[in-house]
Amino acid sequence: MQQVRHLLEAKGNQVYAVPPETTVLEALRDMDAHGIGSLLVMRGETLAGVVSERDYARKVALKGRSSSSTPVSEIMSSNVLTVGPDSSIEECMRLCTDSRVRHLPVVEGQRVIGVLSIGDLVKALIDEQAQEIEHLQRYITS
Repeated sequence: MQQVRHLLEAKGNQVYAVPPETTVLEALRDMDAHGIGSLLVMRGETLAGVVSERDYARKVALKGRSSSSTPVSEIMSSNVLTVGPDSSIEECMRLCTDSRVRHLPVVEGQRVIGVLSIGDLVKALIDEQAQEIEHLQRYITS
């Protein structure tokens, strides 16, 4: 059973973040530049929230707010679910599914050490299952 730490070792632990006063428009530009769907919102080294494209769509675009003057602190999700490096991929998948979230910051102590997306988790599970199938096929044919 693969742990979060193994997934971060393979994928890298790049964290994209913005401070709370960043405008939604600036955050969207950052997401676009990095090809990602969310950013962590950090007050210094402290995780304050997560802002996503979904937050923009529901809390800015649909409400007629200005993305160039609205700070991410007004639309971010501040009740952020996090996981630790020893969490299993299965635990993370269950958490994402049950809580309907697509991104999980990985926290060790009080420090953010990475971020996992639902896509990262699905890929890890598919890779793990493929290895198990290959192992079983070799066992059967030997």
